[in-house]
Amino acid sequence: MLEALYQKFGTSFESENMIFCEYEMGTECFFIIEGKVKITKTTGENQKTLDVIEKGNFFGEMAILETEARSASAIAIGSVRALKFNRQDFDSMIHGYPQFGLRLLIIFCKRIYDAKRRLQIMHIKNPQLRVSDVFLMLAEKDPEYGNSPRIVLNITINDLASWCGLPLEKVQNIVNSFVSRDKIVVYPNKILINNINDFSRLVNYHRKNIDV
Repeated sequence: MLEALYQKFGTSFESENMIFCEYEMGTECFFIIEGKVKITKTTGENQKTLDVIEKGNFFGEMAILETEARSASAIAIGSVRALKFNRQDFDSMIHGYPQFGLRLLIIFCKRIYDAKRRLQIMHIKNPQLRVSDVFLMLAEKDPEYGNSPRIVLNITINDLASWCGLPLEKVQNIVNSFVSRDKIVVYPNKILINNINDFSRLVNYHRKNIDV
């Protein structure tokens, strides 16, 4: 089925090709057949990776639902083969292949959950708890979450500060405190959580209180 669709809607990108750019107007979405795509956003002078989309998933789908500028950029990781749809193509494809509609519904449910989770974090007033909950939120995305207490987060301190919505200096002090207590190990481009359950217990205990 996918190969038949590729004959009609197929496109390909070489490694590091910019598929679309943040802030440009978009009219097409993509479904990955082979390869991976990273979704990035520019914050100041830094480029932050928001997600890595693998084969069997859509990206750029908001362009066919609303007429707005792209909120992030998409860059090929290695060679990528994908299906490319505009709104008219997508409508006809959904009627012919309803399983694609189900996949898109799952994506939207995940988007809603992620937005709710980030809002929950921003309501936390205590900076240390906010950092802890960001650790927990990012760990929940790891396939090993629940199987092993040790989790590796591929983020920098700058990324962490961005997720928390807190000044870098304040986040750095909190991170140093966690390091001194052997809760985490910080590397240039990743943070090792020695026991994510410690942060889960801390956050869930204080989450019972309205004013955290």
